[in-house]
Amino acid sequence: MNGVQLLLVIVGAIAVTGLAQRRGLQPALVITLVGFAASFIPGFTRLELDTDIVLGIVLPPLLYSAALNFSFFSFARNFRPIFGLGVGLVVVTALVVGVFAAWIVPALTIGTALVLGAIVAPPDAVTAVAIGRKLGLPKRVMSILTGESLVNDAAALTLFSITVAAVAGTHTLFQNPLLLFAYSSVVGILVGVVLAGVATVIRRLLKDSSLETVLGLIVPFAAYLLAEQFEASGVLAVVAAGFAVGGSSTRAGYATRLQERQVWASLDVLLEAFVFAYMGLQLRFVIQDLSDAGQSVWAVFGAGALVLLVVLFIRPVWVFLSFGRNWLSDRVMRRKIATDVRMRERIERENAVRVARGRKPRQLPVFLNWKESLVVSWTGMRGVVTLAAAAGVPLVLASGEPFPGRPEIQAIAFIVAVGTLLVQGLTLPLLIRSLSLSDPKQDEYDKEQTRLAHEIAEKASTGVFEKFLAAPPKDLPPEVLERVTAAVKRQADQAAREAERDAEQQGDSAATGRWGGAFGELYRQVIQAQRLAVVEERDRNRLDDDAAREFLEQLDYQEAAIVSRLGNRL
Repeated sequence: MNGVQLLLVIVGAIAVTGLAQRRGLQPALVITLVGFAASFIPGFTRLELDTDIVLGIVLPPLLYSAALNFSFFSFARNFRPIFGLGVGLVVVTALVVGVFAAWIVPALTIGTALVLGAIVAPPDAVTAVAIGRKLGLPKRVMSILTGESLVNDAAALTLFSITVAAVAGTHTLFQNPLLLFAYSSVVGILVGVVLAGVATVIRRLLKDSSLETVLGLIVPFAAYLLAEQFEASGVLAVVAAGFAVGGSSTRAGYATRLQERQVWASLDVLLEAFVFAYMGLQLRFVIQDLSDAGQSVWAVFGAGALVLLVVLFIRPVWVFLSFGRNWLSDRVMRRKIATDVRMRERIERENAVRVARGRKPRQLPVFLNWKESLVVSWTGMRGVVTLAAAAGVPLVLASGEPFPGRPEIQAIAFIVAVGTLLVQGLTLPLLIRSLSLSDPKQDEYDKEQTRLAHEIAEKASTGVFEKFLAAPPKDLPPEVLERVTAAVKRQADQAAREAERDAEQQGDSAATGRWGGAFGELYRQVIQAQRLAVVEERDRNRLDDDAAREFLEQLDYQEAAIVSRLGNRL
């Protein structure tokens, strides 16, 4: 495929995304189906991308963007279910699929079947998270799904490398799979953290939002490639870099944060649209490869459908075995769930005392009820990693012979990817709506944390007002001093839009007249004090990270509004 065709694919995928969103449809599903239909256009040639291009260009920004906007505190709080799904379930899926595929597909040995298992093991949470965010899934479910997507790719790609090396007769850095996984994880994380630290220092020296954003765009690719040079996990390097840069972003300028949010959101839409278009366009040629290899297309598709059923079955079993205690308790063990609730309430009371004494609160245990477990069990759509790994199966062994079962592996992998996207992607919104998921305690907790963030900000702004009134600008008349202080208080308490409207109505007031500079300077000092106070309380675990992020984002928009209005007088 030439550059013009590739450009048309990207433009077409974006257009289909927009149309699907207008119609209330799932863009991933529509793009995949349209891509499959478009592949039959006369003269359309195959889109062939090297696996290194997909893994090195498409995957890093998607993972980095998710980690950048994901709370590390939420990741740590939900580490057990995230690790269970992101590592445990991936390993179990690879093994079960491998044994099953070796049994039903004559062309696959146990080794090549395990390669297939590693390829189809990692779910891609892009579609699930998008659906869940739109339909209002509980926060802890969203945290688990997002965290899983940041971990499972590393586990699956490590398994893929080990199984391919075993079949092809090549060598990995360590022959012991556990030692290889430990090395890849530790070194990958270290590379990501170190690179993020260097990037953060450079960004502080630049002091230019455009240059800082450009540098931020380079970080995920640099982290991935550098970790791969050390034969470590590029995926974990990208995730670690995203967490580290995201955690330090509060010290960057507001313009950089606002600009990055828009840039990464746009890049996510572009890459996701391309991935699903690529999936649809490839399916026709995968079928063609089977015919060229002399294989029965219907037999391989039948085997692929059976593997798809196994994949769809494994995740619910694993989820309910891992979190099913609450589901069983809801049905037959009321006493146990009452004990769990009392334990949670006891920890909450202890945490109130700990916070009052300035101590770190204990983490609350993660409880999923049967409805939440059901939703998590049905969010196993496959995506970019499955596609890239399938394309990355080598053509030949170390001996020069063809890689056994390669057409079958690729065909079944694509059937599983497209099948999960169609089956689970189409039914997941209906499932979420029918279950009517809600968590009154979580909603109340979120409201409480939002109120706490505002209280912290109010205390911080009071200190700034006191300093300003104690030592006001010398050329500021008393009546204007009163106007400036009142206008900033309204701006801080109500919102940027309301305060600007008040300022416009005052004519020659503090905000629009001669003393607009004093108004803007004081207000920016208030915002900075509020930002530092909220970050400090969050870092001390006295304020929920999600509530802090939401409040800090509001401050960024307020600061941008006031600078836009009074920039020439600040």
